Amino acid sequence: MPADPAKRIAELIALIERYSQEYYEHDAPSISDAEYDQLFRELQTLEVQNPQYARRDSPTQRVGGKPVEGFAPVMHVIPMLSLDNAFSNDELLDFDRRARERLGLLETATIDYVCEPKLDGIAVAIRYERGMLVQAATRGDGQTGEDITHNVKTVKNIPLQLHGAESIDALEVRGEIFMPKRGFTRLNQRAEAQGEKTFANPRNAAAGSLRQLDPAITAKRPLAFYCYGVGVTQGVDIPDSQYGLLRWYESLGLPVNDEVQAVSGIQACIDYYEQLSRRRSGLDYDIDGIVYKVNSLAEQADLGFVSRAPRWAIARKFPAEEALTHLLDVEFQVGRTGAITPVARLEPVSVGGVVVSNATLHNADEIDRLQVKIGDLVVVRRAGDVIPQVARALPEERRGELRKIVFPSHCPVCGSAIVREEGEAVQRCSGALTCSAQRKGAIIHFVSRKAMDIEGFGEKLVEQLVDIERLKDPSDIYGLTFNELAALPRMGAKSAQNLIDAIDRSKRTTFARFLYALGIREVGVTTAERLADYFGDIESLIAASVDDLLAVPDVGPIVANHIRSFLNSSTHLEVISTLVQAGLSWPEVAPIDVDNAPLVGQTWVVTGKLETFSREEATELLKSLGASVAGSVSNKTTVLLAGPGAGSKLAKAQALGVEVINEDEFLARKSAWI
Repeated sequence: MPADPAKRIAELIALIERYSQEYYEHDAPSISDAEYDQLFRELQTLEVQNPQYARRDSPTQRVGGKPVEGFAPVMHVIPMLSLDNAFSNDELLDFDRRARERLGLLETATIDYVCEPKLDGIAVAIRYERGMLVQAATRGDGQTGEDITHNVKTVKNIPLQLHGAESIDALEVRGEIFMPKRGFTRLNQRAEAQGEKTFANPRNAAAGSLRQLDPAITAKRPLAFYCYGVGVTQGVDIPDSQYGLLRWYESLGLPVNDEVQAVSGIQACIDYYEQLSRRRSGLDYDIDGIVYKVNSLAEQADLGFVSRAPRWAIARKFPAEEALTHLLDVEFQVGRTGAITPVARLEPVSVGGVVVSNATLHNADEIDRLQVKIGDLVVVRRAGDVIPQVARALPEERRGELRKIVFPSHCPVCGSAIVREEGEAVQRCSGALTCSAQRKGAIIHFVSRKAMDIEGFGEKLVEQLVDIERLKDPSDIYGLTFNELAALPRMGAKSAQNLIDAIDRSKRTTFARFLYALGIREVGVTTAERLADYFGDIESLIAASVDDLLAVPDVGPIVANHIRSFLNSSTHLEVISTLVQAGLSWPEVAPIDVDNAPLVGQTWVVTGKLETFSREEATELLKSLGASVAGSVSNKTTVLLAGPGAGSKLAKAQALGVEVINEDEFLARKSAWI
C-alpha cells in the first residue's frame, strides 16, 4: 500500500479520466488496454482498503450500483422542447426569412448560425451541482422525464465531475446519448453468439440500455454522449453564444461533437448540409439530419418559442428512407375521438434499419389518391420517428388477383354509423363512449402522464377493465376497489394497492391537466393551460359561449366549436360532475386579468444568486404577473433582476441602459403588485 493512499487515489482518478478521454473522445489512446485495466484495478483495491478516501467522481462509480425498482419522474423546470423540421432548401430559406423579420433585420442582413449533426439517440438532461453530477433525466414528454442517473453515470465519456466548476451552484447540460455504430455491431455480434435477441438499430439499443433497472447491464453497453444545449443554471453566467457555450463545455471536460461548425448566413447552412450528407455514411454514429441554431443567445431570447419548439432552431431532415413490399390486407382502427384509420398490413420489410409490417393509409381520400389495391407492390416510406406510410403503389407490377379497398360504412368495433363532417378528410364512428374502442382510447388518454398521470394504469389494464364492462367512462376509475383489482389476473395485492394509491394521488391535480384529460378534440396541453388561465374554473368554462372561447389566445373557430360541442353533451357533463364528486380538485387560480396584470408587456431577465427564493420561483412569480421571462439580456429587456454573482448579463444591461434592480427592490415591488 502507498504511504499516502489518499494522494495515490487522487492521482489514479486523474490518470484514468485522462486516459478515458483519450480513448472515448479522441480515439487516440496513449496506453494499452492492459495498462488501463491495471490502473483501474489498483484504484478499486485502494478504495476498498481505504473507504474514507473514496470519491463520488471516481471512475469506479461508473460500473453500476445496486439495481433500482423503477424510474422516478423528473420535472423539467425549463421544458425540453422538440424542433420544427425542414425537408427542403426552400423551407430552410423560409425559416431564415422569418427569423430576420422577427429580429427586425434588413432583407440583406445575415444571421450567424451553428450547425450540428442531429444524432439519432436519446435526449437527456444532466444536472451538475458544484461540479458534481447529481441527476440525469430523459426528455420524456418535454415536461416530465424519468430519472436515469444510475445509468448515465456508467457512460464512459460523461464526466462525473466537471473541471473547475466548484463555484457553479447548478448547471443543467443537455445533449444526446447514442450508441456508436462500431459498438452496436460488436454488441449484436456478442448477443448473436450467445443466442440472445439482437437490436434492430443503434437508437433502439441506446434506449434499451438506458432503461435497464440494473446499471451493471448499462455499464457493459457501448454508449456515448455529446452535449448541445443548456437548461437551468444557478451561480454562473454562461457565454453569450451557442458556439461559445459548446467551447465552454469543452473546457469543463464535457464532450462536444467535432462536426459542429459556426457559419454566417443561410447559404452556408445549406452548404454544410450538402457537405455532411456526402460524409454521413462514414460517421461512426447515426444522424437523421442537421440542426441549425441562431448563434446569439440574445437573438434566441428575442425570437422565443412556439408551444412545442423554439423559433431560433430548426432540423433539416435527410430524405425519407423507402423500401418495396406487398400490401397483404387493410384493417380499420378506431381512435379515442372516433377517427377511423386504415392500416396497411404489409409483408415485413426493413426500412432504415427497422422492420416494418404495418403502415398508415391515413384516410379514404388518400386511398383514392394512391389508387392502391390489396395485393399491390407498394413503396413504404419512413422518416425518423414518423409512423411508416404507404407512399405509392406500383400498378405496372400488378400480377394475379387484386382486391379493392372498401371503406366501411359502420364502425368495425361497435357497428355505429360512420360519419364524415363537412370539410373534414377523417371519417368517425358516431358511437362515442358506447363504442368500446373510443372508450378505451378516452380512458388511456385520461390516465396518461400529461393528463391525470395515474402511474401503473397501463393500456392492457384499461383494455381488460373495459372488456369486462367495469369501466364505461373515465369517472369509473375512481370507484375501483382494492378487492376488484387484486382479483384481476396477474395483478396481486401489492400492485393493486399501488394502483389504488396512484388513483387517490391523481385526485389532487391542476385545472389545466383536468381539461386536457377530458380529451376534447384539438385541445392539447398548451390550449388546456390557456383555457385554465383564462376561465379559472370549470363552471365558467361550461358557461362560456363560442365568442367567449374565441377570446382565449390561440383558440380559433374550429377549436372553439369542438369545445362547445363537447360541453353541450349531457353525457360529458355527467362525467365531469361525477369526477368532481369523486374528489378531483385543483388549487383555485384566479384568471389572469390581461388588461390589469401589472407586468403585461414587460420582458424580465433573472441572474445571479437570490436569497429569498430560487431563480425558478422568481421566474414563475413574474410569469404569473403577466411578464415574459427571457434567458439573456437584449434591447427588448425591460428589467434585469440581479443577485450576487451577476456577471456579463449585468454588464450588458448597463451598456444597453436596461433598468437593473436587486432582490430587496424586487421584494418591495412585489408587495405593491400582489
